[in-house]
Amino acid sequence: MEHFDVVIIGAGPSGACAGALLSKAGKKVLCVEKQHFPRFSIGESLLPHCMQFLAEAGLEHAVQQQAAAQGFQFKNGAAFLKNDFRTAFDFTDKFSPGPGTTFQVKRAAFDKILADAAAEQGVQIRYGVTVNQVDINAPEHAVLDVSDDNGQQYQLSAGFVLDGSGFGRVLPRLLDLEQASDFPMRQACFCHIRDNISDPRFDRNKILITVHSSLPDVWFWLIPFSDGSASLGVVAKQQRFDAGLSAADNLWQLISQTPELAQLLAQAEPINQAQSLTGYSANVRSLHGNRFALLGNAGEFLDPVFSSGVTIALRSAAMAVPLVLRQLAGETPDWEAEYSKPLRKGIDTFRTFVTAWYDGRFQDVIFSHQRQAKVTAMISSILAGYAWDQANPYVAEPERRLNVLRELCLDAE
Repeated sequence: MEHFDVVIIGAGPSGACAGALLSKAGKKVLCVEKQHFPRFSIGESLLPHCMQFLAEAGLEHAVQQQAAAQGFQFKNGAAFLKNDFRTAFDFTDKFSPGPGTTFQVKRAAFDKILADAAAEQGVQIRYGVTVNQVDINAPEHAVLDVSDDNGQQYQLSAGFVLDGSGFGRVLPRLLDLEQASDFPMRQACFCHIRDNISDPRFDRNKILITVHSSLPDVWFWLIPFSDGSASLGVVAKQQRFDAGLSAADNLWQLISQTPELAQLLAQAEPINQAQSLTGYSANVRSLHGNRFALLGNAGEFLDPVFSSGVTIALRSAAMAVPLVLRQLAGETPDWEAEYSKPLRKGIDTFRTFVTAWYDGRFQDVIFSHQRQAKVTAMISSILAGYAWDQANPYVAEPERRLNVLRELCLDAE
């Protein structure tokens, strides 16, 4: 049985970041990944707060190199469109300290770059490896039963296990940690397109979020890439989709009902088959336990509307690693007080704004004609990923502050 200080499940952003940080601390780390990279993934519009954690893990240089080679699209904000109302938030004009720009990336290339950079720092990565069982309470070490693509089965032991498996949610399934999300069942249909957009009002440096003309709970993402292609998707309650239509037909039918977006995409050409994802919101009873912790989407996933997934994944890795190091050194960290509660504080900030997006309160704020610079900067910080900055009133008291702001915006109209 091979032994490692830490076994990480999943080689995506959280796994690569955690592995690099642990390897820099001198630990023997193995990352097991079920798929083979590069592979397709959604979550293509990063937030500036991500760059802080990539820098801490020594992964930012590899990303910047790829960007310099015209591989990644520069991103400095988010644009919103509802009927004929257009507005935008500039992430460089924000309340919180930290990076104000980032990139829009094809995750197949981005995730492989992070994994390769982590491997260069000493992280062992094995692709095509499935974790079948985990005994967290085995004597002395955790024991993992794994198998590879050739059917070979073997065991690994680890002082600690981190689950960065994303939507695979390996430990939540194996350890019976799954808990239903309190978000309504929603569905997403998406594909990549050659966008062929010529409208000068379209800013390729920003993600574009468009609200359906008559259904405010239906929205579209348009994430431009540097090669003239883009990621396009729609999110709505499941009943908004026609079960008799394909994912592509549902996507383009809803676009056709939104004239401004339909006109923008009049020359667009799909370049891959549209996919559909249903019931993606997820939660767990606990983010940690004896000899394990959950990172990113393996713990909780809210909704794609504000592109928070990769930010939460990287932040969770950066928060968990110091506690793992202390535990391996013989200490007893308080995982609930030092990891779960502070991580969930930022997730709950995102949750407040996601909920308010769908019930219309946050849309009333975003599409208000009255915009105060200081408040705009505070909102811009949250949209840029800084949902843990307690100095920001909209993080410290998100629900109350947002409700007051919404009423002010309505009164001003």
